[in-house]
Amino acid sequence: MNAYAAMKQYQQVSVHSSIMDASPHRLVQMLMEGVLEKIALAKGNMARKEVARKGENIGKAISIISGLQASLNKEAGGEISENLSSLYDYMTHQLLMANSRDDEVKLDEVAGLMLEIKISWDAIPDAYKY
Repeated sequence: MNAYAAMKQYQQVSVHSSIMDASPHRLVQMLMEGVLEKIALAKGNMARKEVARKGENIGKAISIISGLQASLNKEAGGEISENLSSLYDYMTHQLLMANSRDDEVKLDEVAGLMLEIKISWDAIPDAYKY
């Protein structure tokens, strides 16, 4: 096994361990971090004209956003959940447009929106984390 393969395997085990030990609150944080990471990677792919990788990373970001959207509890969350769901729809649409038009500005917009959501999520007091 070469060093790169060993490193990838270690990372996978490390991520798996982090997921197994994480609270639901932390899992959502990790998903949001994943969206930001995939958008940053897509932006780099766009700059290097790596069309297939750009599409893969944007697709992964969209998939993670879909997972965040599916996890919303609309009964308990009420209007906040409805607003977040609409925002996730908007973000997905913007990412699709960014991919088809090579639009870095749309990637930046979605990253900014996700960062704002994450900052709010990170600020939730421990007493309300489940």
